[in-house]
Amino acid sequence: MDLIILITIAVSLSMDAFSLSLAYGTLNLNKKEINKLSFIVGLYHFFMPLLGMFLGEIILNFIHIKPDIIVFVVLFFIGIQMMVESFKKDEKIETLSNIELFLFGLAVSVDSFSVGIGINSITNNFILASFIFSISSFIFTYIGLILGKKINEVIGKIATFLGGIALIIIAFIYLFKL
Repeated sequence: MDLIILITIAVSLSMDAFSLSLAYGTLNLNKKEINKLSFIVGLYHFFMPLLGMFLGEIILNFIHIKPDIIVFVVLFFIGIQMMVESFKKDEKIETLSNIELFLFGLAVSVDSFSVGIGINSITNNFILASFIFSISSFIFTYIGLILGKKINEVIGKIATFLGGIALIIIAFIYLFKL
């Protein structure tokens, strides 16, 4: 029964990575960037629950900022950047920096940190739980990036602009669910 619950949580945690990857995939990422970003998101989803389990309560007692505000800021600026990129004349957008990739990974894995805070009530096998979260988020991110790239091939630069708008809307959804 624990395994079914862990897989359900993993898929739930992966949904925001998937939806944001659809938008980010419209940046016409190359195969190396798609693999790298999927790996980064998977890695974050492995370590964030463990970090949440070990540090969550301590951090929440000292820092009185909701994780949704951090997600809002990161997604909002990525969305603005995507909209600006859509107006550039070059067909291929510059390679994304590692900082951009790591910020994206952080933005889609903040919820894993909060799951880690309560993981003790779900299972005693924290490594297995983190591994399942990691694999699920890797797969959903990869699929989202590939589909986003296909959307970009079909409708071009407008897909990047619409992807940026989608990220900004999602950022505001995170902000207003406070």
